[in-house]
Amino acid sequence: MTLDETSEQIKACAEQMNVRYGGVVFDEWAVVSLAENKARVLAYTGPRNDDFLKNFVRDLGTLRTALLGGQHGAGDFEFARHGVGTDIEAFLVLGSGLYLICNNTRDSMDGIAKNPRWLGAQVPFAEFADKIRANPLAVSWDTRHLSR
Repeated sequence: MTLDETSEQIKACAEQMNVRYGGVVFDEWAVVSLAENKARVLAYTGPRNDDFLKNFVRDLGTLRTALLGGQHGAGDFEFARHGVGTDIEAFLVLGSGLYLICNNTRDSMDGIAKNPRWLGAQVPFAEFADKIRANPLAVSWDTRHLSR
């Protein structure tokens, strides 16, 4: 999948999650590359465009070990139950060294999960994960063009 295709799928997923939840689940969505031991933001939607990458390592919080451990394949994801504010609530592996970072800068995952509609809001996220598992994002760093 290309970055443009992935970005469109993320946008659709976010919209579906918000409708099912009855409000905004994650107000921050970022596609991040950790290839070559450098964090790069490839796409970002959210309230803190300038500060996201600057605070990325600190904001990983409890997800740091899981994200940087390399134990996950495309389509795998994890949620942090107690991240608050800018602490990141979730990530999804988009491809080799490529991650979708999801965050609610105003609430914790624990708070989000208290809404009974959270269960239904997870369906589009899981469906998106399945699409990624079948067709991961791939980026060619030599040409800076996206490849399949």
